[in-house]
Amino acid sequence: VQKHSVHTLVFRSLKRTHDMFVADNAKPIPLDEERQVLHKVKMAVKLRTEYGSVLHMPTLKENLREKGGPNTGDPYGNKQYSANQGQELEYLITGTHPYPPGPGVALTADTKVQRMPSESAAQSLAVALPASQARLDANRTAAGVGDIYRHAGISERSQPPGMSMAVVEAGGNKNSALMAKKAPTMPKPQWHPPWKLYRVISGHLGWVRCIAVEPGNQWFVTGSADRTIKIWDLASGKLKLSLTGHISTVRGVIVSARSPYLFSCGEDKQVKCWDLEYNKVIRHYHGHLSAVYGLDLHPTIDVLVTCSRDSTARIWDIRTKASVHTLSGHTNAVATVKCQAAEPQIITGSHDTTIRLWDLVAGKTRVTLTNHKKSVRAVVLHPRHYTFASGSPDNIKQWKFPDGNFIQNLSGHNAIINTLAVNSDGVLVSGADNGTMHLWDWRTGYNFQRVHAAVQPGSLDSESGIFACVFDQSESRLLTAEADKTIKVYKEDETATEETHPVSWKPEIIKRKRF
Repeated sequence: VQKHSVHTLVFRSLKRTHDMFVADNAKPIPLDEERQVLHKVKMAVKLRTEYGSVLHMPTLKENLREKGGPNTGDPYGNKQYSANQGQELEYLITGTHPYPPGPGVALTADTKVQRMPSESAAQSLAVALPASQARLDANRTAAGVGDIYRHAGISERSQPPGMSMAVVEAGGNKNSALMAKKAPTMPKPQWHPPWKLYRVISGHLGWVRCIAVEPGNQWFVTGSADRTIKIWDLASGKLKLSLTGHISTVRGVIVSARSPYLFSCGEDKQVKCWDLEYNKVIRHYHGHLSAVYGLDLHPTIDVLVTCSRDSTARIWDIRTKASVHTLSGHTNAVATVKCQAAEPQIITGSHDTTIRLWDLVAGKTRVTLTNHKKSVRAVVLHPRHYTFASGSPDNIKQWKFPDGNFIQNLSGHNAIINTLAVNSDGVLVSGADNGTMHLWDWRTGYNFQRVHAAVQPGSLDSESGIFACVFDQSESRLLTAEADKTIKVYKEDETATEETHPVSWKPEIIKRKRF
């Protein structure tokens, strides 16, 4: 074996690499005369078949003058039109690519396949029809240049950057013009009045972990780490009733709109149904193997759904106490569950960072959303739109039903988000573990207010945390359940106007991450 120096081996390798990649493999095989004739016939047939609607466009002689006979430089024998006297039209429909047939080939009359139109040529191709005929053929005439682009096989990205088709109407005629296209910007958010704290309710002896407002909007209920459930008058904030029965932290409460029942769940693995006429537990739902973190009622059928640290959600028949389905699939604790009448009827968020949309009838997963990178502790459904939002320490994300299509990220609340609430006006509220509360415009994702209420006197600063929040039925009050053992009530500032509290918004170019 002949030995070579490293220098020789390196340069030999460079030469081999150069020979491998410099070869023009995309260059077509040269055609003989017979093949060239066949190729011309084939291309002429293709043009007539696919682009006939463009090639036979009507013309006005004062705008377009037909040149005598086919152009000798055109290999396919198509006719050219001049835009003005003595000015050659810069657009010619002759093929499916706007480039020479291969790299390194000069763009000549024989090798050119297609050229892009200038603005004047494009305008001349958009033929002006009489007013009466323009009404009948508006779509076809107005889209003339668009048809040329589309039928000639040019994709959108092949068009000149920053240009888009626009239809201009004047004097009964429709003409196409090339207009500069603006970069997408965030739309101006709707103005919302700021919310202010107006009442602090104390009475619990532990963290207030959950809160719900009854459908009649007369009172609300809270569950706490002191193992009690308390019912409060919404108007005055006074305590009406305390219910005891749980032997550990109460993590979820909800009031039925279909019956006089209150449902609660806790870290003692228990799910209870309370009869509010007798203020007693009338049913227990047994089956979860660990702490039950949340629950929700189906709006149209008598079904209760709970989620647990045992990585499952369970569907219960309220009357028979039977477990209809066990929704398994999450690989970590299920932190939140929501129900709706439309499909998908059940949505769960989990500490395994995923959101699952479930088929209630089959008891199986329809869609799994894996965009979040951290635990999903909160999910909220918009009361009017067919959309929902999920909260995680990395982002708040908005999704579209039924398939969970991603809409946008709401970034900026850099904390562990425990709860989300939204009202019909499009005000989204996110409450976090560090006691901060951000208010967002649902449509645009604009963060219009940030609140950090002081803790109750005598509490540690570290006890600043929001575990749950909810709007009342009138959506004029916002209630938060907090770690300083209080319930805080917020309302809109009635004195605020758009002049006194303007939206500090700039039409920035949208820069939204996909995930």
